[in-house]
Amino acid sequence: MRPVQRHRALLGVVFCLLFFCLLAQQPQKSATPVVGKSRVFLLHADALTKSSDNPDPDVQVLIGNVRFRHDSVYMYCDSACFFEKKNAFEAFYNVKMVQGDTLFLYGDYLYYDGNTQLASVRYNVRMENDTTTLLTDSLNYDRVANVGYFFEGGTLMDGENTLNSSWGEYSPATKTAVFNYDVKLVNPKFTLASDTLRYSTATKVANIVGPSNIDNGKNHIYSELGYYTTTTGQAELLDRSVWTNDGRRLTGDSLFYDRGLAYGEAFGNVVFTDEVNKNMMMGEYCYYSDSLAYGFCTDKALVVDYSQGDSLFLHADTLKLFTFNDKTDSLYRETHAYHKVRAFRRDIQAVCDSMVFSSKDSCLRMYHDPVLWNQQQQLLGEEIYVYMNDSTVERANIHNQALSVEHVDSTMYNQVKGKDINAYFQAGELYRVDAIGSVKLVYFPMEKDSTVLLMNVSTTSELNVYVVNRKMERMVMKPAAEGIMYPLFDIPTKERFLDTFAWLEDIRPKNKDDVFVWQTKSANLQLKKSTRGGVVLPNQDLFGTSTEIKK
Repeated sequence: MRPVQRHRALLGVVFCLLFFCLLAQQPQKSATPVVGKSRVFLLHADALTKSSDNPDPDVQVLIGNVRFRHDSVYMYCDSACFFEKKNAFEAFYNVKMVQGDTLFLYGDYLYYDGNTQLASVRYNVRMENDTTTLLTDSLNYDRVANVGYFFEGGTLMDGENTLNSSWGEYSPATKTAVFNYDVKLVNPKFTLASDTLRYSTATKVANIVGPSNIDNGKNHIYSELGYYTTTTGQAELLDRSVWTNDGRRLTGDSLFYDRGLAYGEAFGNVVFTDEVNKNMMMGEYCYYSDSLAYGFCTDKALVVDYSQGDSLFLHADTLKLFTFNDKTDSLYRETHAYHKVRAFRRDIQAVCDSMVFSSKDSCLRMYHDPVLWNQQQQLLGEEIYVYMNDSTVERANIHNQALSVEHVDSTMYNQVKGKDINAYFQAGELYRVDAIGSVKLVYFPMEKDSTVLLMNVSTTSELNVYVVNRKMERMVMKPAAEGIMYPLFDIPTKERFLDTFAWLEDIRPKNKDDVFVWQTKSANLQLKKSTRGGVVLPNQDLFGTSTEIKK
């Protein structure tokens, strides 16, 4: 080859190399409409045309048995507008979206964006997932989050449960739903109305996260936080939830309720109120069975009875409430108090080891070393029965080792002991005392000017003491008995007090809060053990003669 020819050939190779280098630096146009996004594919249509009146010149109008696929989702409709460059389409009439064998979505209109994977379904919308069906007119389904949202009212049907709300969402993957605004869950056995509710179609558990009311016609629950299992009717509730049943209300920091077994438990600052019988029970733990009409309370347990006008405050280690003849006209209740019982009412105060109060006869029965106070009067014995009327104490019966003590002044105490003592009250004040069986009396008669000069000691079988304005007016002894009168300056020490004398003012409840402070009797002031139970003797004249002592 000639030198000139070789030179020209070399220049041609150089120019070719420069051309290919410049070509390699030019930007390349994408062959797909959207980079990094999967495409929506048109699988079938009976007819395909271009729309002359559509502002988008690239829109394809599809008619008849239209089918699309995006990833693993298939979508069907009667007609559609396909925006291929936007990777989206509009579907009309008999719209159906199928995602595997778990999700089926139906409606009259669908706009699907393949880039965001958001489906907007309108009119007669129905979402089906296993046994769950969601009905609404406006639903947005996010395939990425796998969540469907409705915002113009919706109904979710799940076996026996039907839920309605203004706004909500449902996740087919987690099978959980969140409902807001005017939420109502309807079940053949109950209804649940709420402001906000979370619900699992897998566990059938409603998670209460807002003001909610559960009602089955007989029982009602109010809660703002907790769980309710709709299949079993078991509820675990927090934040001072309330269970109400036939005028009875149970409230606590936390609450457990079992609809099937018809009982409830409350924990922490518990209050159980009975509006029918006008009493309330409080403590740190409370249990109530509707089927047994029975409840009990412990740990700072307190009963407040306000059925008699003035409120009675009663504390014990454990308090139990029994209902008898339930659902009848003969219904009545009993409150049982066990161990370290203390009671306070303005007209009476009491201390004992165990106590029973019955609404049947309005009787307060006290056992094991009981003590009862009224004004300056103290009554004690093996058993004490206190009968109430509509507003105050009516009478008290003290059985076995009965002792009545009245504080007169300083170290002077009027004392009566006997086998039994019956005390009678009027307008909350003592007006008569009857002592029966082996009666012994220590008495300081008061002069008209309220001075005391003498002390009387007498023994008899029956004694009737009449009191006027808190002062003894007269005494009647049966049979006739002669007493011994001692001047105040010459009273034998052994005669000043009966052998069973005890003045227990230091253990007396002073107010409603004082019932929680337990005070133990001194060992030498406790009653002796009795060998037989007490017997209530009739209040009648057993003997033909009597001795009357007037003031």
